[in-house]
Amino acid sequence: MARPNAADRRAQAAIVAGLATTGFALPGTLVERRIRCGKPGCRCAADVAQLHGPYFSWTRKVAGKTETRLLSAAQMERYRDWFANARRIRELTGELEALSLAIAESAEDWG
Repeated sequence: MARPNAADRRAQAAIVAGLATTGFALPGTLVERRIRCGKPGCRCAADVAQLHGPYFSWTRKVAGKTETRLLSAAQMERYRDWFANARRIRELTGELEALSLAIAESAEDWG
């Protein structure tokens, strides 16, 4: 079994501490869109600054299928931090995986 050194343990502890302080999280992808409606006389037809929106859509996998939900501006504000927390969890998990891989590669001379 690989033997992590003191620096590896400190790095692991920092990642775990980050995970422990992360709040609620909503997984998936969040997209903000502004659209042109296509009506010839509409304000959005001539001026890109006058596009309709923003419209927020949240896409995620549920039981292996893609599910998309439209969110109101109020819902977006309510859950903005939860989406950020999910990104932070993915980052921290990636860091822990990279650290584990480096330890295993070093211990097994796979590098």
